[in-house]
This record gives sequence, structure tokens and C-alpha cells, in this order.
Amino acid sequence: MPLDLYLDTADVAEWDTLMPIGMFKGITTNPLLAYRANLSYPQINWADMAQRAADLGALELHAQVFGSPETYRPWAEKLMTAGQKASIRTVVKVPLVEPAIRQVPKLKSDGCPILMTACYDAKQMFVATGLGADYIAPYFGRMLEADLPAYEMIRQMLAIGSGSGTRVLVASLRSTDQMNKLAEIGCDCFTIAPDIAWALLEDERAQAAYCDFETVSQALSE
Repeated sequence: MPLDLYLDTADVAEWDTLMPIGMFKGITTNPLLAYRANLSYPQINWADMAQRAADLGALELHAQVFGSPETYRPWAEKLMTAGQKASIRTVVKVPLVEPAIRQVPKLKSDGCPILMTACYDAKQMFVATGLGADYIAPYFGRMLEADLPAYEMIRQMLAIGSGSGTRVLVASLRSTDQMNKLAEIGCDCFTIAPDIAWALLEDERAQAAYCDFETVSQALSE
């Protein structure tokens, strides 16, 4: 599979700045990210958000369910309708907790692509593959901070999900070095916060080389 990057934020100003670069397949968000962007998650107009994401070149928009599990289906229907109107694939994020997990078959029967989120243990990959989820999002940085063997668990998840069609979309990353090491063990799908995106784009040595190129080109043109 190709390596896919997603931008992990609800801040549309960050969308406007980073999406036009062209390196992101899509955008992921959730209630916590909306709170950080000073948005009320229940009041988000998903038709507007989907259209904005599509206009910026996103192929997918991943958004998370919230509230009572019984409300997931009508909310997901609105998200799917928003995606269809904007010609963007919308993916429903479902936390890996038992009441939410029980709603996944119903969501799938409605045609919703599914991402199982808030993953902290390799065993949860069995749940995601058993449900036929499109993605599972391990919270890698939080796993490390909880003193879990995060790298080994990711290896296990890749092995468990091999050939299943459920992709490991690594989330909660803290550095580009973590991305490098995870790619080395086989990860090919990441969602990253804007600060990590900027860290990918910036390198002092590359900047110095660029300045040298520009200095020489100007000198020769004089």
C-alpha cells in the first residue's frame, strides 16, 4: 500500500495552511480536537466542513461519533450525506469501548466506512478486524507515556491485521523520529498534528543548502 498521511486537527486555519501543500490524503478530527480549536462539537456543520476539506484537496474526512450510542446512526447519516454532497469519502470514527463497538454492525449496514479509535493494546486489533473496520488508530504517544511496549504492540497489530483489510492508522504521534521508526517496522498510515507536519517540512540543513543555491544563482546572474 502507499504511504498515507492525514492532518489531525479541527482547526480550519491549519487546514487552509497545510492542506494545499498536497502531501495529505485527508483530515481526521474528534471532540477533543474540536475543543482545542474552540469549536462546539455537537454544533459543527459537517456539510460545511466536508466541503471545505474537499475544496482543499482532501480525499477523506474522518470524524468521531459522540454522545449516546443510540444516536450514532443518525449522526453518521448526516456525516455520510455531507460527504456525498462534497464528493469526499467520510469515515466514522468509533471508540474501542464495548457500548460503542456494539453499534459498528449497524453503521456498516448503513454503508459507513469505519475507523476504530482510542486503541491502546494490540488485542484490540482482533476487534477491529473481526468487525471489518477500514482502519484502527492506536494512540502511539499515549501508549508510550503509559509505559506500554508501544513499538512491540504496533508490530503485533500489523501481524494480526495482515491481509484483513484493516489498516493501522497511527495517531497521537509526538515526533518525526517516531514516524521514522514506525515506518521501518511496516507502518504506512499516519495522522499527525500540525506541529509534526511543520517538523516534517522544516530542516535547517535543507534551508542552508537552499540559501547556498540561491546565493550562487544570483551571483552568476549579475
